Amino acid sequence: MSIVRITPPRLRTMEHEERRATWLELFYDLAFVVAVAVLADRLHSDVSGVAAYLGYFGLLWWLWASHTYYADRYDTDDLVYRLLAALQMVAIVVIASALSGATESTAAFAWGYAVARWVLVFMYWRAYRYVEETRGLVKGYLVGFSLAAVVWTASALLPETARVAAWVVAICLDLATPWVMRREQARVPLDVSHLPERFGLFTILVLGEAITAIVAGLAHAFWSLAHVATATMGVGIATAVWWMYFDNASGAVVRRSASVLRTWRPTAWIYTHFLLAAALAALGVALEIAVADAGSEPLPAAGRWLLLGALSVAFASMALIQLAATAGEGERRSSTIGINRLAGIPVLFAIGLFPGLESQWLTLAVFVVCVAEVIADLRTRAIPLAAGMNVSILEERTEEPDQTSL
Repeated sequence: MSIVRITPPRLRTMEHEERRATWLELFYDLAFVVAVAVLADRLHSDVSGVAAYLGYFGLLWWLWASHTYYADRYDTDDLVYRLLAALQMVAIVVIASALSGATESTAAFAWGYAVARWVLVFMYWRAYRYVEETRGLVKGYLVGFSLAAVVWTASALLPETARVAAWVVAICLDLATPWVMRREQARVPLDVSHLPERFGLFTILVLGEAITAIVAGLAHAFWSLAHVATATMGVGIATAVWWMYFDNASGAVVRRSASVLRTWRPTAWIYTHFLLAAALAALGVALEIAVADAGSEPLPAAGRWLLLGALSVAFASMALIQLAATAGEGERRSSTIGINRLAGIPVLFAIGLFPGLESQWLTLAVFVVCVAEVIADLRTRAIPLAAGMNVSILEERTEEPDQTSL
C-alpha cells in the first residue's frame, strides 16, 4: 500500500455535500497574514502612500482569490496539491519580504508573483488533464493565466521604470481571463458553503490585523487612561464591524438563479470583498496611530482621514455586499440594512470636520457611529419577513451556475 495519497483533481462542487475550509487552506492563509501585516507597516510608515498600498493589496488579494477559486472547484487535498500550495506559500513569503524594510525589491516581488502564477497554471494543467467536463473552461484559464505569468516573469528582467507598466499589463490579462470565459464559467458551479466561508475567513484575517495594530499602538503608550480608553474603543470598532459583516453574511449569490438574481450580483459580491479587506487592514493602521497618539495633540489630518475614510469604504462595501447577496422578499430587508450602512458615511465625514478632536474623542465618536449601525441592524432584522415570502438565496442550493467573472 502506498504511504502517500495522490488523488487527481475532480469537480468538487458537483458532489452535493456541504464543504468546509480544510486545515491546509487555513495554514495557507497564514502566509497572507504576514503579507497583509507588511503592507500595513508600509502604510503606517507613510500614510500618504494609500495608492501604492491599494495597488499591492489588490495584487495580493488576486493571488489569494485565484487560488481559492481553484480550490473551491478542484481541491482533493492530495500530496501534489499540498506541495504546490506549499510552493505558493514560499512565493508569498518572498513577496512579503520584497515589500518590507531594507529588503524591499520590485524585482524580487515580480519573481515571487511569477512563481505563484506558474504554480496556479500547473494546478489548472492537472485539472485540464483529469477533469474532462470542465476542459472548455480550464483551457481558457491556461491560455490567459499563462500569458500573464509570462509577462510577470519578463517584468522581473525589465528596468525598474518599465517594470510597473508590465505589471499593469499582466494583471489586466489575469482579470480579463475570467471575463472572457464567463460563458464557460456558467456551466461550472461554485460551492455555496465553501466559497463564502473562505471569503469570511479572509475578512477575519484582516480584522485580526486590526487587533494586532491596536496592541502595537499600546506598545508605544504609557498606559494612561486616554491610551487604554482609545484601545478599548478600537477593539469595540473592530467588534462592531465583525458584527455587521457576519450577522448579515450570505454567499449563495455565487450561484446564479435566473428567477431571483441579476447577473451583476455575483461579480459585485466577489470584487467588493477586495475593497472591504483593503479598508479593514487600513482601519487597523489608523487605529494603531490613534492609540499611540491618544492624550496628546489632536490626531493629524492624515491619520484622522485614514480612520474615517477606511471605515467609510468598509461601510460602503458592506452595503453593496449585502444588496448583492440577497434577493426576493428578503431584498427589502437587505436594502434597509444597506441604507443604514450608507447613512453612516456622511456622519463619519461630519466627524472629520472637527480637526481639534484628540484621538480618544475621535475614536469615541467613531465607536458611537458603529454601535448605532449595529443597533439599526438588530432592529431591522427583528422585523419578520412576510409569511410565505422567504426567498432568501441562503436557502437556495440548487440554482443554475453563476456567471460571475472570476
